Amino acid sequence: MKCPYCTHTDTEVIETRDSEDLRVTRRRRNCPECEKRFTTYERIESVPLTVVKKDERREQFDREKLKRGIWRASGKTTIKAEDIDRIVDEVERELIGSDSTEVDSKKIGLLVAKRLKKLDKVAYIRFASVFRQFVDIEDFEKEVQKLL
Repeated sequence: MKCPYCTHTDTEVIETRDSEDLRVTRRRRNCPECEKRFTTYERIESVPLTVVKKDERREQFDREKLKRGIWRASGKTTIKAEDIDRIVDEVERELIGSDSTEVDSKKIGLLVAKRLKKLDKVAYIRFASVFRQFVDIEDFEKEVQKLL
């Protein structure tokens, strides 16, 4: 592994930890050249997922894009960055575990909405307003009534 500080190519692993679901390995490393420490994450590379959009366009599943969408919906709420990471991990794991490598964007939205609804109602409403394309105040009202 190359040191991100001095680009020395022979770094040492100090500590290794696996995530609870064994999908990510975290390694603390030390560079003997500049003596700085850094962390690397190893993730199992899987078959790429294809997202089928509402207009039938296809694009590769993007964890970061999903994370940004959830982040926008949960701004100024009680949801923490760890919560968002957990939601993205859970949704991705569920999608990878399905029978197909193609998934409708609607399914992704439903999986995220279900998790947000349990965590924070405001974030859920914000996410649902974009995901379900609320057009007017009546759409908001119907969704809020379901929560009550």
